[in-house]
Amino acid sequence: IYDLASKCSVLLAKDFVHSAFTVILNEETRNSRSLYVEMNQTVIIIYPRLKISKIYNFSLTEENCQVLDQSLENSTINSRLGTNKIEVSDQKGVSVSCDFQYDLCTVTLAGWHHGVSAGLFGTNDNEAGNEWMVPNGSFTDKVKEFTQSWQVNKCSLVQKKEKPCPITAKQNICKVFFEEPHSLLR
Repeated sequence: IYDLASKCSVLLAKDFVHSAFTVILNEETRNSRSLYVEMNQTVIIIYPRLKISKIYNFSLTEENCQVLDQSLENSTINSRLGTNKIEVSDQKGVSVSCDFQYDLCTVTLAGWHHGVSAGLFGTNDNEAGNEWMVPNGSFTDKVKEFTQSWQVNKCSLVQKKEKPCPITAKQNICKVFFEEPHSLLR
């Protein structure tokens, strides 16, 4: 678990070998965040707090370079929007889903994406020793250095003024996620 104490957009995961996918956590206005997912010339921007998403297909872009907000009828991207959940996947084994009820998003990669990605989500190669790789290929054991290294825009750190959650609050969050009978994560 990383506590991102900055108002910066950060790279969560990117395929640096085949450029098959990119996932960025964007900072929006009013302490809100969005999830930027790019795969197969399609960009999906998910706004978990607003419970909405926007889809842009770059293969349908007009000559004047304006991005068209299009449906995905002829795309190789599958998109399902439920009452409290959105799931987006492609035929190459990349899947992103957000559960709006729990404010929780997941990125799932199929086996053939083994070891081709990097970002705050690590290297996806089942090697614990290289999960904290920074963009230049070196490693760090400092959370601040690790999270700052994957920033994708120029921004500054914001000192947190709020007190850390008491242990009981953290336990309640875990209980809601993993122990409640109605939880999808149980």
